[in-house]
Amino acid sequence: MNILDIRNSTGKVACALFESPDGFPTEFVKSATNITMLEIRDTQARCHFLDIPPGTYALAVIHDENLDGKLATNWLGIPREGYGFSNDVTASMGAPSFDAASFEYDGQNLDMTISLNY
Repeated sequence: MNILDIRNSTGKVACALFESPDGFPTEFVKSATNITMLEIRDTQARCHFLDIPPGTYALAVIHDENLDGKLATNWLGIPREGYGFSNDVTASMGAPSFDAASFEYDGQNLDMTISLNY
């Protein structure tokens, strides 16, 4: 999966794969099926997941600039770090639902692109 629109190379990108709505997208450390943390090189990153069985999934991507393991927000709860979701679903008035971000995976190679929002 290609991650686009990363505003700088500070910190890391976390890609979290969910197989159910439980904890999506905010509780990724506790609820995600798979998590990949990766370095950003020249404002570019690419996540890979291996050995994922066929099924319905949703992805959440976070640019963890301050390396605290979560999406930094202001006092109103508005994100201060980059985030994105599968299907390029946007977050308006809160995080999108699992259903809005979900996609069917058939077990074959799947190449996706997710744009980050700041």
